[in-house]
Amino acid sequence: MKERITIREVAQEANVSIATVSKALNNVDVVTPKTKEKVLTAAKKLHYTPNLFGKNLKAKHTNMIGFYTHTIIGPYFSTLIEAIVKEAEQHHYGVNVIISSDKKVLSSHLLGNMVDGFIGFEDLIDDEALGTIQSEGIKAVFMDREIEDQSISSVVFSSRKAGKLATQYLIEKGHQKIGFLPGHPGVYDSDERYLGFEETMKEAGLTINEQWIIPGLFEEKASFNNMTQYLNMQEKNSWPTAWIAGNDLSAIGVIKAIEGLAMSVPEDFSVVGFDDIELLRYFKPKISTIRNPIREQGRQAVIELLHLIDNQKTGENKSLDCQLIAGETAKELRNKHES
Repeated sequence: MKERITIREVAQEANVSIATVSKALNNVDVVTPKTKEKVLTAAKKLHYTPNLFGKNLKAKHTNMIGFYTHTIIGPYFSTLIEAIVKEAEQHHYGVNVIISSDKKVLSSHLLGNMVDGFIGFEDLIDDEALGTIQSEGIKAVFMDREIEDQSISSVVFSSRKAGKLATQYLIEKGHQKIGFLPGHPGVYDSDERYLGFEETMKEAGLTINEQWIIPGLFEEKASFNNMTQYLNMQEKNSWPTAWIAGNDLSAIGVIKAIEGLAMSVPEDFSVVGFDDIELLRYFKPKISTIRNPIREQGRQAVIELLHLIDNQKTGENKSLDCQLIAGETAKELRNKHES
């Protein structure tokens, strides 16, 4: 069976944007007659059948908002979802939590008139879906990229600043050889934290050793395994003196790996994480971390989305500030020669 023609292919054939195709096919009057004719000709040539799923979304309110993600593993998501649900209830809204990597699942819930708007993460939204969301005026708040449109906002952490704070903290303690365990590549917070680290190292005239960039994947297990492997394979004189982990779970994995090889933190290595998750209250030594306001992110995302749904405002990008929380896992080097 021949695959169904997509709106992206129509846009390429007509040499216009995806959003323009959507507007032309839905009779939005901002499209000129000439452009509309070009789009309709391309659609007819490709035998494109438009899916007007967005039409019904504006017909009525469901008093439900969607939260879409491919995973809820880890304390960040449990804290975030709890905050979203609690804030939504204050406004008499329910929350439909959808966990899937299948974009068709996202479409069927969001565009099937099941929610009034959604909070989500960008890896579930490709360019085609984003073009439809924008052209249809569907209300959305993203939590892992900076974007603002007529009907779209974002509520993100100041992750590049967080990366800078963590790096400056270690440099001020005399560390010059600093390793980094990033999360998943392409994830906003991971990429921004690493950029903050990279910029601060360069500003300080310090070299970033590629051997000290070890995948942490935001996971305790991956960080433990990869750190254990590194320490077993590399000579001690080639080790850095400090590690910045992509998040607190990763920092816990790093510390357990170090302790598993009969060493300790901060005596042998200094370690810094991100987020200040509640689990840190029960972990020893107390981890130095960059606090991100997770609950506030969830609360602000709901408030922002409901304002968009009620047409009280247009979309904007909001960046939530971070704060260094000094713990027991970063030591002061006695002299610069130790680094």
